[in-house]
Amino acid sequence: METTTEDRRELAIKRIKEKSDFKTHLIVYVLVNAMLVTIWAMTSHGFFWPAFVIGFWGIGLVMNGYAAYHGNRITEEKIEREMRNLP
Repeated sequence: METTTEDRRELAIKRIKEKSDFKTHLIVYVLVNAMLVTIWAMTSHGFFWPAFVIGFWGIGLVMNGYAAYHGNRITEEKIEREMRNLP
């Protein structure tokens, strides 16, 4: 099964969109967490509660970044290798 130019174009468009969406996610992450740290700094200086949001949301951000830049890409080589491993 050979990929056509149209298939490659669709895949390229999908990958560009994933990378663009990740960059938007990153900007929102930085801005929202900066705002939370500012609120924390202006109010209590007690327990650093923004760490929970930064940490848990950060895990999701890393997963999103990995998927956008190094995710499970299906290639002909991977398909052929898997077919060779079938019983």
